[in-house]
Amino acid sequence: MIGCVIACDGEAEILLSQTEIEGLKSMYGKPVYTGKAFGKDVVIVVCGVGKVNAAAGACAALSKGADVILNFGVAGGLHQNTEVSEIYLIEKAVQYDFDCTQLGAPKIGTLDGETENFLPLSVPEQLGFPRRALGTGDRFNDSPADHELLLELGCDVREMEAAAIAQVCKYASVPCVCVKAISDVYGLGSTTDQYRKNRDFALLNLKARLPEIFAALED
Repeated sequence: MIGCVIACDGEAEILLSQTEIEGLKSMYGKPVYTGKAFGKDVVIVVCGVGKVNAAAGACAALSKGADVILNFGVAGGLHQNTEVSEIYLIEKAVQYDFDCTQLGAPKIGTLDGETENFLPLSVPEQLGFPRRALGTGDRFNDSPADHELLLELGCDVREMEAAAIAQVCKYASVPCVCVKAISDVYGLGSTTDQYRKNRDFALLNLKARLPEIFAALED
């Protein structure tokens, strides 16, 4: 079964509108849909924004029997080699607001028990989207300090959920696939204004590619 963990209603709707919904219940305060999408069994969790919500959503999907987790939605580009509405396959993710360096961690984002700060994600060979590195944090802002840190870490894209989902999946030994469409790019004006202007366009582009994304996933 494919478990889809999606932050927002608008992001989830591009899949729900193409899903034969068979059931709906609440888990951890999140709506959890079961059914079939593109001929495959799915559980869809609309988890809410942020890392704790994302982790709870991943746990809900796993507890329903998901064999692979898919996270998709919009994200912000960190440099002008990321384009609005372009779709990227995330190959690794880091929690840029997790900092234990004063306690001896080698780099920002290095979780307890880990030696590297980036967590690897599953990258199906059938998906030809450009691959990018992602930074996750519980902040949406235009902060130059955050931007500098993200570039320093080697991130191309930022958002608020994927690395937390990847962490849960690693502990559960379940593959995690992450696909993001760009809604805003740092340096091209207010990210908030860009997000509001471009989000729906980016999601329409992502919606059109969902069949091939699902075709690449083992369920």
